[in-house]
Amino acid sequence: MKKQLHFLICLSVLLLLSLKVDAQVGIGTTTPDVSSILDIESTTQGVLTPRMTTVQRLAIATPAEGLLVFDTDEDAFYYYDATGTNWVELGNAVLRDNYKLVKNVADLADELAAGGGIEYLLNTDTYYEINGTINLAFPINLNDAYIAGEDTNEDVLIGTGAIFSGAAGGSIRNLTLITPGAVFNLNGTGSENLIFRDSFVVSSGSVGAISNFNLVFISTAQFLGNTSGIVYTNINQLLLNTLGWNGTNGGIYETFAGNFDVIAKQGGFSEVVGATAAVDVTGITSTSGSFTIRTVDFYGGGNYINGSSPYAGYNFTRDWDVDCPGIPVETDGVATGNFYYDGSLTTGFTQSITSTGTSYEVEPLVPSFTANSLFRFTSAGGDNRLIYDGVKEREFNINTSMSVRVSGANGNFYAFYLVKNGTALIESNSIIEINSSSQIQSISLNANVSLANGDYIEVHVQRLTGSGTDTLAVFSENLSIN
Repeated sequence: MKKQLHFLICLSVLLLLSLKVDAQVGIGTTTPDVSSILDIESTTQGVLTPRMTTVQRLAIATPAEGLLVFDTDEDAFYYYDATGTNWVELGNAVLRDNYKLVKNVADLADELAAGGGIEYLLNTDTYYEINGTINLAFPINLNDAYIAGEDTNEDVLIGTGAIFSGAAGGSIRNLTLITPGAVFNLNGTGSENLIFRDSFVVSSGSVGAISNFNLVFISTAQFLGNTSGIVYTNINQLLLNTLGWNGTNGGIYETFAGNFDVIAKQGGFSEVVGATAAVDVTGITSTSGSFTIRTVDFYGGGNYINGSSPYAGYNFTRDWDVDCPGIPVETDGVATGNFYYDGSLTTGFTQSITSTGTSYEVEPLVPSFTANSLFRFTSAGGDNRLIYDGVKEREFNINTSMSVRVSGANGNFYAFYLVKNGTALIESNSIIEINSSSQIQSISLNANVSLANGDYIEVHVQRLTGSGTDTLAVFSENLSIN
């Protein structure tokens, strides 16, 4: 019996050895497909690949090209790409160049190593897609990379201190950012560019600080529940578009300090309830371009602007062009000024006219004019002069009313007119004839004139006929320009 069994075993081995090495194998079928080396058929069961965590997957030593595993942390199949020396999620087998999907902070292990274990140093010109909530242990150095989510509400970066730090720029989009520290701690060298858009900054210690950048563009960002805002310092071009500052924010929402070429803030809102201010511009030292705030809605009843305007009742210097609901409009287009004689109406003031054909500025020996309602105008020359202090040349309308009397000049003719930079505006001339020394006459002067920065306007008088010394008495004089 043993000999027979031994014979059958030997025969079976010989038969197996005689098979072709490329023979097909079928599981669940006796007729495997001719194109397959292994054909598995079942209507009740599947194929189960090795299952492991992300850490276990990354710990596989020298994985073979095409090695397939299921990552239980990521809930995804991964295969190994030997050419790229990286694991690729099977669902993203066809990827753009310079791309990395981040579904867990462990996916940034290489970046942490590149950052010396103290920051995540991103690869330059690489697109990092954030998928889900990522709890960061260290700050991110953008290093001119692009980091973005697909769903702002679902794709979240949570930090322990600063989320973004370092000297480099980059692009940040479609993310929610939360940290007990500062979201931004960026200090460049003056040549870097930063784009931040379509994102939320929520419940953070502060939005942070960005300084010494060439270009900073922040668009369609919402800020809620942050203890303090953001400080912009020494930025060549600062572009802020459609930013929403909710009343739950504290501190100063946006602080501008140092030197800028351009500041352009447009759209959005600032709801100020308990915060210190929405905007602080007191720290700006110089500009070589222009500053603009347009169509930003300021509301909530708090302090909207910390400013340093030379014009009473306004917030900004003449470098700004501001037109927003909730705060005064401040543009060269609404520049205005007024002065008036504030002495006794019954006695007025007098001055001597001794020469015919000579232009005299109408002013008392002791200045007694009051200049008020000045916006982008200043006063001088005993306040009987308004000087345009705006930046852009524009057309103005000037209106002047006066009540005068001339003594000892019966039959003489007098001309009253406006003067620009010492030159008479002929179109404003008003001619009167003196009939008696007790006659009081009303005079109205009007002119449209173009003024550039530094141009000034005065009221003058000239005796056209007669000789000797006449006495001009002015009971009222009021000039307005707008």
